[in-house]
Amino acid sequence: MQNDENIPPWYKQFWPWFLIGILVFAVVIGLGLLYVSILNPDSMVRDNYYKEGRAINMHMGRDHRASELGLSARFSVDELTGDLSLQLDGELEQQPSQLLLEIMSPTHAERDRTMMLQQISGNHYTGQLERGIQGRHYIDLSDPLLTGEDGWRLTGEITLVMGQQHQLSAK
Repeated sequence: MQNDENIPPWYKQFWPWFLIGILVFAVVIGLGLLYVSILNPDSMVRDNYYKEGRAINMHMGRDHRASELGLSARFSVDELTGDLSLQLDGELEQQPSQLLLEIMSPTHAERDRTMMLQQISGNHYTGQLERGIQGRHYIDLSDPLLTGEDGWRLTGEITLVMGQQHQLSAK
């Protein structure tokens, strides 16, 4: 019985507090990670996957139409001003007055750019980028007035470099 008197109560011993400390530490770390994840949510590059999936045949038809017309485009972005100049080549009956150019980042939706290019003469178009853009991007060029099966589309994956000439061609 004398041994029982020498054992201090549980709250005065090291090991119970050590185990409780591990649990408290895990809870604090978990709450910290939850707080960080709430402040920095993942951005969805495309959040309408179902709609995109249904429209895949329409997009492929537009790609085939661009191939039938023998369309290709060359463009460059001026380093200083951000002016984008584009030349559209192909067998179009009439050159569109505007072109829709979408520059999409594969990883960050906030880096996506959409711009309308205005026809300046013949098959030459121009537009303005607000901010410089570099790196790997997906490019989508189309006539905004021709949608669905009547339209065409040029797409490509390009590593954009300011001041350098880039090429898009029908697939």
